[in-house]
Amino acid sequence: MSDWVDVGALADVPVRGARVVKTSAGCVAVFRAEDDRAFAVEDRCPHKAGPLSQGIVHDRLVTCPLHNWVIDLADGKAQGADEGAVRTVPVRIEAGRILLHLASLPAQRAA
Repeated sequence: MSDWVDVGALADVPVRGARVVKTSAGCVAVFRAEDDRAFAVEDRCPHKAGPLSQGIVHDRLVTCPLHNWVIDLADGKAQGADEGAVRTVPVRIEAGRILLHLASLPAQRAA
């Protein structure tokens, strides 16, 4: 059994936008960059848990809609003077489909 899970077509995610995938470890935001690269991160800003999936995507970064923290989608780290990070999820694209390695997430989120 594969650890990679098909979560939909890349074409279903708007360019510079996101879709949310619910998992046992919490929500994962799947982003599509302008060049069709895909990224997946925990859908919670490390600052005040804002929904990153509703943020503004620019290059491989997303700006949180609550307090404008900028998160690098490739490594999950806050940029500039801000500190913190979100979990990233490995992504691959096969035949136009987005596959996530959800096994890399913990089974349950710690309270």
